[in-house]
Formats: sequence, C-alpha cells, structure tokens
Amino acid sequence: MKTLETDRLILREWKLSDSADQYDYGKSELVGPSAGWKPQKSEDESIEIIKMFLRDGDVLAVELKAEKKVIGSIGLHKRTPDENQKLLYQREIGYVLNPEYWGNGYIPEAVNRVLKFGFEEMGLDIIWCGHFEDNIKSKRVNEKCGFNFKFIKERTLDKLDNKKVNTWYYNIYRNDYL
Repeated sequence: MKTLETDRLILREWKLSDSADQYDYGKSELVGPSAGWKPQKSEDESIEIIKMFLRDGDVLAVELKAEKKVIGSIGLHKRTPDENQKLLYQREIGYVLNPEYWGNGYIPEAVNRVLKFGFEEMGLDIIWCGHFEDNIKSKRVNEKCGFNFKFIKERTLDKLDNKKVNTWYYNIYRNDYL
C-alpha cells in the first residue's frame, strides 16, 4: 500500500526501526486480545511482526506527525466475511492503537483516509470492518465512520488458544460512500 496522510497522521510502510514503538503498544493487555492476538513478550517479537507486515504488504504504521512516533497500525486485508458477497472487490479494515492515545480521534481519522483510498484509488466495491462483541471502542469507531452493521459470526482465534468469540461485522458499499 502507498503512504497516506491526514492532518495529524502519516499512514506508511513499516520499518524495522519502528520496533520499540510497536512493542510499546503490542505488549499491552488492552490491545492484542481485542485484535485476536496475545500481548507481545519482547521487542524481538515486534520485529518479527513488522517483518510479517512488510511481507504481507497490507498493514500500515500509524505515525503521529507531532511526535514522529508510531502509535498504531491499520490494515486493508484481503478477507471475505460474507461468502454471499465473494464476487465483489473487497477488503476488511483492521486497526489497533496504543492505549496512551485513545480518545483523540486518531483511528477514525485513519479509517476515513483508508476508506477514501480504498474506494477512490483502489476501486473497491465494499469495505468491511469488524470487532469482537465486547470491544465497545471499536464499535464506536465503526459507527462514527459510517459503517453499517450486517451480522454476527462466531470465530475461533487460533492465536488466542482457540478462544471462541462473536465478531460483529459492518460494511460500507462504494455507492453509499461516494
């Protein structure tokens, strides 16, 4: 994905030198489990995750311009939450944010920029966003950014010891966005 910018953020490719910032939030019990993974145990683990982001090419670092610090990530993943929609060109947004920066509107700002990119530059037909049932903060982001609730689906999270969770899925169609 290409670098995207907002008033306060730069959404850019990850660098291995971002590992300290990534570990700063990746180790938090408030972050990983809400996104489907265990808190990180070391900065070395963060380096491996950044390598995965670089390999997959669908997750951007969220850098706060004022601090020149990575405070989260946002992805536009190749996923199809609803098999009935599989013929549509689609992606799913996923995001995490360092808890020290919660409540400042950074993720809605990043999501809105990624929506613009997805619909206007990639030509997507539909963009999905989901959250686990108890993740009220992500629910508010989805609603604030104009996503419409569609359904609940039970999932098994292999990175969280096969924990079963209900995921609430939302989407926006290109025609509703433009």
